[in-house]
Amino acid sequence: MTWYVLRRVLQMIPVFFGATLLVYFMVFFMPGDPIAALGGDKPLPEAAQARLREEFNLDKPFLVQYFLYLANIFQGDLGSTFRGQSISRQLADAFPITIRLAIIAIVFEAVLGIAAGVISGLRKGTWIDTTFLMLSLLVIAVPTFVLGFVAQFVLGVQLRVMPVNVGRDPSWENLLVPGMVLGAVSFAYVLRLTRTQVAEVAAQDHVRTATAKGLPRHRVVSAHVLRNSLIPVITYIGIDLGMLMGGAIVTESIFNIPGIGFHLWDAIRAGENTKVVTIVTLLVTVFVIANLIVDILYALLDPRIRYVSKS
Repeated sequence: MTWYVLRRVLQMIPVFFGATLLVYFMVFFMPGDPIAALGGDKPLPEAAQARLREEFNLDKPFLVQYFLYLANIFQGDLGSTFRGQSISRQLADAFPITIRLAIIAIVFEAVLGIAAGVISGLRKGTWIDTTFLMLSLLVIAVPTFVLGFVAQFVLGVQLRVMPVNVGRDPSWENLLVPGMVLGAVSFAYVLRLTRTQVAEVAAQDHVRTATAKGLPRHRVVSAHVLRNSLIPVITYIGIDLGMLMGGAIVTESIFNIPGIGFHLWDAIRAGENTKVVTIVTLLVTVFVIANLIVDILYALLDPRIRYVSKS
């Protein structure tokens, strides 16, 4: 198990460098000049623009900029925006908010999605199964921004059970509805994926044998059906954590949540290339760590994976 985890950790290193290099390359060649755009309709003097380009290393070649950026990252210096604001301080305030939002979304999609999927899979072909399938299709068909505005209007304006705009320093209660909106589509996919896996495994011979031997129903489901059904579901949920962090842009904009997605969108609009790369690098790191955790859970659920990886 230790060797298995070590291999996965070592595989994270080239993934991290490759992803950051690709993102930096895309941002470096983005059209427009963010320094020239700082002054708006009244451009900054040429001397001021030259000083800012030198300060932010924008006058250097692409690879030089990239390696200087990495050197600063490894020293714990995330840099500053073109307006002199500390990126580290902004992300330190925003990251916990997005993490809380993503945790609510993950718990919502995992707990309710798996539970509904198991019920639907064990009762395949019944009216319960049909109801869950129709519900999942409806959620998938409705875009997240539409679902967000509907939830905001109904729960915030009509029923007044939640604030219309979450605002700064939100509590867990204030993030509950936005988190459910963020995880709604993933909930539908987890439901359908779990249903398919449970229905497939429940029809296999070893499950019928366990039932014929007189094992209790809950024992058959937990030990024989769920354990063999959850690996694809865990894969999706683990990958989805990184996607939720980046996909929070829409949800955080609708509910005015000052999280990572909100800052990423603001940085893109302002042309803050360093901030964009830093946020995307942070999201890549979260995504890679989530995949590592998924790989470890693989090995715990199915020990055969550890032995195959050694060969």
